[in-house]
Amino acid sequence: MELATQIFQFILSISILVVLHELGHFLPAKWFKCRIEKFYLFFDPWFSLVKKKIGETEYGIGWLPFGGYVKIAGMVDESMDTEQLKQPAQPWEFRSKPAWQRLIIMLGGIFVNLILAWAIYTGLNLSVGEKYHDLAKFQNGIAVSEEGAMMGLQNGDKILKIDGKPAERLENSMINMLLADEVTVERNGKEVTFKPNEDGIAHILGAKTAKLYISNRFAPVVDSLIEGPAKQAGLQVGDKIVGVDGKKINFYDELSQDLSNKKNTTIKLEVLRNGELKTLDLTTSKDGKIGYFQNKNLALKAFEQTETTKEYSFFPAIGRGFERTVESLTMQIKQFKLMFNKKIKGYKNVGGPIAIIKMMPKEIDWVAFWSFTAMFSAWLAFLNILPIPGLDGGHALFTTWELITGKPVPQKVLENAQMIGVIFLMGLMLLIFGSDIYKFIISPFLK
Repeated sequence: MELATQIFQFILSISILVVLHELGHFLPAKWFKCRIEKFYLFFDPWFSLVKKKIGETEYGIGWLPFGGYVKIAGMVDESMDTEQLKQPAQPWEFRSKPAWQRLIIMLGGIFVNLILAWAIYTGLNLSVGEKYHDLAKFQNGIAVSEEGAMMGLQNGDKILKIDGKPAERLENSMINMLLADEVTVERNGKEVTFKPNEDGIAHILGAKTAKLYISNRFAPVVDSLIEGPAKQAGLQVGDKIVGVDGKKINFYDELSQDLSNKKNTTIKLEVLRNGELKTLDLTTSKDGKIGYFQNKNLALKAFEQTETTKEYSFFPAIGRGFERTVESLTMQIKQFKLMFNKKIKGYKNVGGPIAIIKMMPKEIDWVAFWSFTAMFSAWLAFLNILPIPGLDGGHALFTTWELITGKPVPQKVLENAQMIGVIFLMGLMLLIFGSDIYKFIISPFLK
């Protein structure tokens, strides 16, 4: 049932994005009196699920949910229908229109995607505001995972800036630090600026499951025990660990780090029990463990205390909606640096439809749904602006060249470029989808 819910949300989101994107091409094409032969949600190789002709245009739904298209007469597109192009150009054909009109038609979908993202973010700002974890409320700094430490972060750091810009939100900062050239933290009362280590970034991106590599700090209070040194020494549920071998312990991350340096070692553990200080003698395991579990409720409560909801009135909501759109777009651009980095090898973690479906909420969550749709809309805008034949950006590139030089690109060049682009995109789609299937099949064996 959870998978069905995720698939439903994915298809709904993609349907909204595709229809509106293609409408961005359809409306200016109609305005400039081009003939629209087809308007399709999803692709329809060999057959379509639904189709109906209204006027000169066939509207339909294809069976392959990888996008959609508007087929404009007289245009070299992914259908590679060149028979019509061998005939003399007609006034209602795309190729007969001035270059500036063709450019507007090609950029219409991108423009709609950006406006849609802006509108959704604005609506979310007005209806529910922005909920995030405020780094300013991490009064004792952050606790870092092993991967976070590999990046160059340390327990107790207070994140101040990322690439020179103030860091305010944990959620954004966790992504931005993976893309950053430099991070500035307050460490032991001093400002320290460093470049994130690529080895740590590679470990985070290569993890089988996503997890926090930074979190809030909290006191080490015992929640439960297993058979081991701690239980044998008399440690009890509810005990607060305050010291190891005379060294004061305030936070769980300090205890974990200290014990990791005392493997298979006899230690004196100081605990606070009902207001009374007690000392327990025990020997750690070969892994530096003592056999207790941290109080999860305490950890969760500490994390929840950093949560903030920022509400907006009408005009600030619009302004912040624009900012969030730009942030999403900027993030997509920066991610390319990770994809082609030889050490990080971000391309190995590229996902397709299956990976995207798994990102969807397992229950209907409209805030999460619309947040995803806005982010994905910005991503589609970025993807389509790339100057790759077969995408809107490829068509726009050739049209811009014509505007600059005053000479149209030869028809044969357009056809060959489109063919190369279609082959490239199909190969990329097969690679990504194949990677999805491979991960889906082997993932149970990697756990």
